[in-house]
Amino acid sequence: MPDTPAALATPRSRVRVPLRFHDGYQVDAEVVTFHGLADDQEHVAVVLGEPGPVPLVRLHSECLTGDVFGSARCDCGPQLREAVERIADRGGVLLYLRQEGRGIGLYNKLDAYALQDEGLDTYEANAALGLPEDARDYTAAAQMLKALGIGELDLLSNNPDKADQLRTLGVDVRDRVPTGVFTTAHNVRYLRAKVLQTQHTLPLAALTELSAG
Repeated sequence: MPDTPAALATPRSRVRVPLRFHDGYQVDAEVVTFHGLADDQEHVAVVLGEPGPVPLVRLHSECLTGDVFGSARCDCGPQLREAVERIADRGGVLLYLRQEGRGIGLYNKLDAYALQDEGLDTYEANAALGLPEDARDYTAAAQMLKALGIGELDLLSNNPDKADQLRTLGVDVRDRVPTGVFTTAHNVRYLRAKVLQTQHTLPLAALTELSAG
């Protein structure tokens, strides 16, 4: 986890983009790119609705398999779809972060999937590959928020580490707002592992019952 405030970043460009989802939901957004991000990745901010003094913000890590292909092995695609509508309704920002596989990259994530097919959970699979259970660093996210003039926010997330990192980086997280729970027959063990290993705010008893079923 970072232990120093984020350095300065600045907006690079802003462009209006109409978003259209497979279920028919549509909304117009402003997509912002940045100069000076600490990790040199092409993260973007998706500004939705009319952000107020304390906007609703989600840090969404890129998931090609879930966001694009609709993989049922995770809950990333449904979380993204939910976040866009909830943020648009209230006003806020979705930070789309290029951190595939909790920061380990697409190929490593797929290798971890293969190990999960052999019985390991998502964190055990990462460890078996010699990788951290979660390699994400939110320094760039804090930079993006500050470049947008956001110093206080409500965070749409089940993950306490996101709030902790942002606070360490000088962002005031007023409240952490849980996302929905999107279970499939293929992701219950994945969701349960997130509760047990990294204290995500998800209903453990229900997930345990489903995984045993």
